[in-house]
Amino acid sequence: MLITTERLVLRRFRAADAPVLAAYRSDPAVARYQSWDAPFPLLRAETAVANFMASDPAKAGWFQYAIERTAGRQLIGDVAVHLHDNLLQAEVGFTLAAEHQKQGYATEAVGAVLDRLFRLQGLHKVTGECDARNAASAGLMRRLGFTQEGHLRQQTYIKGEWTDDLIFGLLAAEWLARE
Repeated sequence: MLITTERLVLRRFRAADAPVLAAYRSDPAVARYQSWDAPFPLLRAETAVANFMASDPAKAGWFQYAIERTAGRQLIGDVAVHLHDNLLQAEVGFTLAAEHQKQGYATEAVGAVLDRLFRLQGLHKVTGECDARNAASAGLMRRLGFTQEGHLRQQTYIKGEWTDDLIFGLLAAEWLARE
């Protein structure tokens, strides 16, 4: 299940990753549009990593890829995949430590995961959802070829406020035609 790109290795999480996960998820800027609150305690990160380690990327449910820079073998973020029960559709999400944002790492990592989902696992469609104010995440999905399929007004109550959600979709035929 190891995925390699020019600058990254996407791999299964390890127990030793918990402190780094806790650190980047504790950054208020990173947590702003996510479902968790900062700070993200080490105990919670250890529990999350244990759950990540127990999941299977080929089975229905959530799987979390650790994003590691090849140079220095440093954990810099994660890509989540929720594989539907039919094994033909999935939802993706992604988080990158603030100091590694705006360098193309997230686009590279999510693109590599999409390639695996469409080419190796034979998925038909992958979706993504983000807070409508999260221009960086919406931009990343657009760069990867996703189409915005919806704008759900005041869809999610999170962190004390109602937020709009953007819904994106990408079909296998669209991904494979990019070459």
